[in-house]
This record gives sequence, structure tokens and C-alpha cells, in this order.
Amino acid sequence: MLLTALAPFLAAFVAPLVVRFVGRYAGWVLGIVPAAIFIYLAGLTGFVSDVRPLAAAYPWADGFEFSFYLDGLSLVFGLLISGIGTFIVIYSGGYLAGHPHLGRFMSFILMFMGSMMGLVMSDSVITLFVFWELTSITSFLLIGFDHARQASRRAAMQALVITGGGGLALLAGLILLGYTAGSWNVSDMLNAPGLFEGDAAGLYLPILLLVLAGAFTKSAQVPFHFWLPNAMEAPTPVSAYLHSATMVKAGVYLLARLHPVLGDTVEWNTILPVFGGVTLLTGSILALRQTDMKQMLAYTTMGSLGMLVMLIGVGTEAAMLGAILFLIAHSFYKGGLFMIVGTLDHETGTRDITRLSGLFSKMPVSGVSAILAAVAMAGFLFTVGFYGKEEIYKIITSGNPMDVLVVLVAIVGNALMLVVGVAIAVKPFFGPAIETPLSPHEGPPSLIVGSLILGILGIGGGLMVVEFGDYFAIPAAQAMLGETIEGHLHSLLDFAYLNWALLTLSAITWGLGLFVFFFLDQTRALLRRVAEVWRWGPDQGFDQAMFGLLRGSARVTHFLHHGRLELYLILIFVLLAAATIGPLYGPPILADLAAFFTGTESQALYPLMWFGLSELTFYEWAIILIALLGLLAVVIGRTRLVAIVSLGIQGFAVALIFMLFGAPDLSFTQFMVETLSVVILALVMTRLHLDQRDSRVLEEVVRDGGIAVLAGLGMTMAILSVLSHPLDLRLSEFFEQTSVAVAHGHNIVNVILVDYRALDTLGEISVVMTAGIAILALIRIRTGGPKLGIGVPKKAGTGGSSRKSASARKSASTRSKSRAKSGKATA
Repeated sequence: MLLTALAPFLAAFVAPLVVRFVGRYAGWVLGIVPAAIFIYLAGLTGFVSDVRPLAAAYPWADGFEFSFYLDGLSLVFGLLISGIGTFIVIYSGGYLAGHPHLGRFMSFILMFMGSMMGLVMSDSVITLFVFWELTSITSFLLIGFDHARQASRRAAMQALVITGGGGLALLAGLILLGYTAGSWNVSDMLNAPGLFEGDAAGLYLPILLLVLAGAFTKSAQVPFHFWLPNAMEAPTPVSAYLHSATMVKAGVYLLARLHPVLGDTVEWNTILPVFGGVTLLTGSILALRQTDMKQMLAYTTMGSLGMLVMLIGVGTEAAMLGAILFLIAHSFYKGGLFMIVGTLDHETGTRDITRLSGLFSKMPVSGVSAILAAVAMAGFLFTVGFYGKEEIYKIITSGNPMDVLVVLVAIVGNALMLVVGVAIAVKPFFGPAIETPLSPHEGPPSLIVGSLILGILGIGGGLMVVEFGDYFAIPAAQAMLGETIEGHLHSLLDFAYLNWALLTLSAITWGLGLFVFFFLDQTRALLRRVAEVWRWGPDQGFDQAMFGLLRGSARVTHFLHHGRLELYLILIFVLLAAATIGPLYGPPILADLAAFFTGTESQALYPLMWFGLSELTFYEWAIILIALLGLLAVVIGRTRLVAIVSLGIQGFAVALIFMLFGAPDLSFTQFMVETLSVVILALVMTRLHLDQRDSRVLEEVVRDGGIAVLAGLGMTMAILSVLSHPLDLRLSEFFEQTSVAVAHGHNIVNVILVDYRALDTLGEISVVMTAGIAILALIRIRTGGPKLGIGVPKKAGTGGSSRKSASARKSASTRSKSRAKSGKATA
């Protein structure tokens, strides 16, 4: 099972090499991997159909497992992903034959396949989320594959932002769900009775909303639907795979998987049917407005996803069985139709349905495949879609007004989707021939084999509906319900089981769909006039939100990063004082104030404990006195250079304290740091030609002095507060025990810096190096050297002057001295 989930990633690793060696036949070679996965999963149908799920787990991290779970639901999804994926990989090799980046594309599509396989087979919710996010990342790479086009980049970014944002919400929901269930495995959650009873009842609604946010964004439910049609900027193989068996079905899979855990509540049975029904009608209606056949299919996919969400929300046995049959039928005909549209575009140079006609004689195999797919999409007799539609319409027998409304919405949605399927099967292939940009002809085998087989399966599965249901549909529906159901699917040829009422509803659906089809041009014109009046939509709103985000971030950046170093330092030290003083002494001060105003006594604010000072020796007092004298010199120093040199006295005093208390190596480091700091600062101050005097006014002195006193007092109190508690020596003992045995170093301080916190030390070195380069660049710019300290002066005769003339240098020096005398020079 681990190999099943990871095999596509291994194939993706070698895909560029395969393309390099076999060229246009790479699709046939790489298609072996998903075909092998399909054969393996198909061999497990006997086990799974007996309601015996398979599980496997591998230790991953403390408390987590890399676990897989295969039951009827995940098996159906796995078969669709690998089976249709086989044809998509073959199709990609023919569709993109000769493309310079075919190897990259094959890697992306196989990683996409592996992400979906891992998602539907995951048992751990953490593993599920990892693969969930991988589908967003790989779809971003696929949608934006033609990265030279701005529309492709926008569509890829839009899909990533929408589905990625939903993924973050889903992560929060899954974490809450894992803590509530006491397990991270979905299989344990499915068997946990009364999960949201008692104290956990209040967590149900937040978990539900977070999970729905992830599912709705991934499966393009209104109002998050707009990214899906825009994703048609991807190459057609991506569209065919994404819409038939992969990413957009991930949200549906999640809802179906968690139905036994979160379903059968008022919230679940209300939110899902409402959003699903609105999405079904919105997608079906918008599909009629399009002339680009990929866009027509994209909007019907959106409508189909709405149908599935609506059925899962209803949650009855008929709804679940109808949902799984509809899911399978949709995968068959939608994958086939997308490949047919891609073949038409590839061989004629256009996919505009108004510019194609009379192609059946020149593309007969594609025409037959389109007819088979359209028959399945319409749900005509003896197709898988017909039996799924019958189960959906059976919901009306409950007599619940909500269920009646669901069936009416399903009838309208099915009828409008029939219009699109028939239009794509009829208009391009029949009627008078129209000249196309390219001379039309039948595509190569790699472009037609997949659509033809999927078209046959859409009808063949209906002809063997009993076996099809027993092995695939019913086990999946049982997993969605969390209970056993009886098989009741029967062939239409068995007249004893004919339901004339349901057949009448199907006939109404077909009649309504054919009626709209005959007036498709008029319907399209009407919808476009409506679109001209109502221009704003969520797609435009997304652009406005993104532009607003960019403008807002620019303003925030300008406000916070204004370039005034003085204000940066003031803010840093004010926050340092607040962070150290506030938590330690804020609550006691408030308690004393409350006691003062209420007239009661309080001992909340204890005096600062200057413990240990009475035990100092005379030479230790001498070092403290030296530090105080250095501090006084810094404060009263008239020039910056005196202040810098005086500041080094503090560092040397601290180094002496380190030496007295038995840390000579730390003392040596402190000596080096202070020496280098004083030297570097002195050099910088002298080379920048700044005003040597401290020109601050009294208000600035009071402000800076007050902040300095508060920051120093806060750090002192924080250190004393720490020292007032018992010292925890566990970390010190660990370093002492492992310094030699593990790190092979006798100097514990050096071992800590170089081994235990090596990355931290490396980061510090990088920061110091970067700061040094920046200082060098500033100095060289200021002194007229090469800009940014890069390069060498140009030689004479190379088109530029490397040196200033003597008069220019003299003028610059005069201006610099003038600015220094006027006190206007700033650091």
C-alpha cells in the first residue's frame, strides 16, 4: 500500500529521463505505473466488497503514523485516479509531443496523481493534510505550466490562494477533530461513538465550519467557485484529469469520508444541500453562456460537484448510492469529453463551438467517443448515469419538503448539463463543414484511445449494473454511511423492478434538456445580456482583494519601515522595557492601586531583592565602580568618539566579572567583541565625516535617558526574578555529560556554540558578515569609492571617468565640511 501511494512520485523522478530517451512514446511508457496501480487495486475489490477494509501504518513521529486505510470509498477513488490517470498520461505524451518541457510536465502530472492517491488512502488526518496541500502545490505547477502567459500565471496563483487558504482552515479543523477524538486516525474516529457529546459538544460547529471551508474551496462551491473555470488556462490533459478524477473531487471525498463523524446533524443537513444546490444551478446556467468548450465543461464540473455535495448533505441511503454512481459516471464522461475537446483543439486549431461543424467524416473515432460520452452525461437508458439519476430521484419518496426541493434542483441541473453534453457531441461533428484554422484530421492513438474507452465504460457499466454495484458502488456507499446497506440495483431489462414514477422524472429531465438545446443560441445570447448588466462577480472581487492587499501592505510597510533609524531604536527599547517590566510587576502594581483606592492593605508589590550584594569582595566592588564610571563618561561625553570609547569600559568590566567567576573563555570572547566593536564604530564615525558633537536637545536627552533607565531596570529585574527561583541544572548536566561523549569536545561553551546550536551560530555569523558588508558599502559610497563596494574603477578610455577631477573633489570636500559645521549631517 505504501508503494501504491508513492509509486507516482518515483515515476515523476525518472520522467524527464524517460522523455529524453523515448520522446513522444513517453506517455505509453510512463502510463505503465498508473496501470499497475489500477490492476493492483482492482485485485482488492473482493476483499473490500465484503466490508473488510485494509490498513497499514508506519511510525513517523512521536504520536503520529504514516498510515493508510483502504475501504470501498477510497478504493473507488483510487481506481478512478489510477485508471483515468493511465489514459491521461498516455494522452499527455501525444498532446504535448515535441514540447520542450514535456519531461517537466510528465513529472508534474505524476506528482499530482501521487498526491491524490496519498490523499484518498490516508488514514492519519496529518498525512491526509500533507497530501491535501500537495494537490494544491502540484495543481499550481500544472495550471501555470505555460508560465509565459499572464493568464496562466494568474489562474495558477488564484487556485493556490483559494485552495491554500481553505487548506489552512482544514488544518485547524483536523487538529481540533483529532484532539476531540483522542486519535489522529480517521478509522478510529469512524468507530468512536458519541464523539461530540458532553464537553465536546461546543466544538462541533467550529470543526464543521473549518472542515467545510477546506472542502468547499477545493471542490469549488459557491462563492469559491471562480478559480475552477479560470484553471482552464492549463493544458487540456491537466483539465481532463483535474475535473474527472483528482483535485476538485478531493473536497467531495473529504465530506464523504467524514460523513459518519460529522453528518446527520441539522447543520450538516442544511449547509451542504443549500450550498450544493446553489452551486449546481450556478454552474449549469453559466455553462450555457460559454462558447469555449473547455469553459462549458468546466462549469458543468462545478455543477456536478454541487450535485455531489448536495447529495452528501441529504445523507440518506438513496442519496449516498446516487452520489457514488453519479461520481463514477461523471468521471467517465467528463474525462472523455475533455480529451475529445483537446483533440479537436489540437487537430483543428480551435475549441470554439461556434467555429466547428461537420467534422464527423474526418474525425470519426472522436465523433463516436463524443456521442458515447454525451449519452452517459445525459443519463440516457442503460448508462451508469441513468442508474445514478434514478437513485437521486428516489429521494423524493421520503415526502420531506426539503427532499422534494433537492430533487427539483437535481432535475433542472441534470437537464442543463444534458444540453452541454449534447452540444459538444452534435455541433462540432454534424452539420455543414466549416473552415478551421488547421486542416482537421483524426488524432493519433494516444489522443483517442482514452476517450473511446471511457465512453464505452460509461455505457458498459450500466449494462452490468448489478455487478458494478456489488463490487464498487455499494461498498463505497456503505463507507459513506458507516453502515451496511442492501444491494437493490437491477437492470432495466428486469421489468419487475421498473419504477415508472422515477422513469417519468427522467423523461422530464431529457425533455427539458432537449428543449433548451434547440434554443441554445437564444439562451446564450440572453445570458450574455444579463452578464453585461451584472458585471461584478467573485472573480473580479478576488482581483480587487489582491490589489487591496498589495496596496495595504505597501502602506503598512511605509508606516513601519520609514527608514528613520532613531525611531526604530526607540520602539525596540520601549517594547523591551514593557516586555520585561510589565509581566513581572504590572499585576502587583495594579493590585496596590486597587488596594489604595479601596482603602485595604496589600502586599502584592514586594521590594526588589538585592540579594547577594553584601557578599561582594572589595575588588568586585571596584569592577562595579569602574563600570559606573564608564557609564558616567558615556553620558557626559561631549563627542560621539568619546562616548564610543567610554562605552567599551562597560564591556571590559563585564569581561572582568566573567573572569573572576571562572569563565575565562567567555571573558576572552567578551574582550574581543568589545575591542572590535569600539574599533569598528570609531572607524565608521571617522570615515563618515559626521558631526562629532552630540547635538541633542534637552527633550531628546530626557526621552532617551528615560527609555535607557527603564530598559536597564527591566532587564535587571528580570534577571533577579530568575535568580530568585531554584536553578534548573538539567540542561547544564546534559551538556556536561554529552560534551565529550557525543560532541568530542572538552570546552563545553565551544561545543554548545559549534555543535548544539550550530545553525544559530551560523546565522549569527551571517548577520555579522552582512552588516559588515553593508557598513563597508556605506563607507565606500560616502568616500567616493565604487558604488556598493562592487567592481573596480574603470580605466581611462572605457567610456567613463574613474576618478573625480581635483576641482570636483575639492568642491565635494567643501560641501561636506559646510554641512558638518552647520550640524545638518545625519547618520
